[in-house]
Amino acid sequence: MIDDEKFIRGKVPMTKQEIRILTLAKARIDFNSVVVDVGAGTGSITIEAARLAPNGKIFAVERNPTAVELIKRNVEKFSVNNVEIICAEAPDGLENLPELDVAIIGGSGGRLEKILDALKLKIGGRVVVNAITLQTAAACVEYFKTHNWNYEACQVQITRLERVGNYDMAKTLNPVWIITAKKF
Repeated sequence: MIDDEKFIRGKVPMTKQEIRILTLAKARIDFNSVVVDVGAGTGSITIEAARLAPNGKIFAVERNPTAVELIKRNVEKFSVNNVEIICAEAPDGLENLPELDVAIIGGSGGRLEKILDALKLKIGGRVVVNAITLQTAAACVEYFKTHNWNYEACQVQITRLERVGNYDMAKTLNPVWIITAKKF
C-alpha cells in the first residue's frame, strides 16, 4: 500500500491509507479485474486498484476537473497504464463501460441510487461504497435491501498519533461506513 504523503493531492479529498486497505480488501480485486472508481478524487483508490489488477482495467470517474488533473498526475507518477479517466458526474460516464467485476463508490454527489442503477456488474460482482454521512450510508443500505442484494456494513474510525512537541496526541480521522454488496 502506498503512503498517503506519496500521492499528489492538492486540496482534493483523498481516501486515507487505512480506509483504502479495508476498501480494497472488501473489493477483492484480482489480477484481471475490471473496476470503476466513482468519485475518484485524487485517484488513490484508482492507483491501488490498478496495481492489484495489472492485467485488468480501471475506470476513474470524477466530476471535478481539478481532481481529474490530479488523477492524471498520480497515474503518471505511479506508472500505471491500465487506467482510463472519465471526467463526468456519475451516473454520466458509466453508460459505455464494459461489465464490471468491482465498483467502488467514494463520492456520489447525492446521486447514489442512479449510480447503483447504472452499474453493469457481472454476476458475482462486488460494490463497495465508502460513506462519510449517515444519509449516504442509510440510502445505500436501503437500496441494497429493496433490490435484494446481499450486503454487509461496518463503520471504521481511524486515529493516528501526531507528534506535538514532546508528546504524541491522537488525531482522529472522519469515521467511514464501508458498505459491501455482491450481485447474484
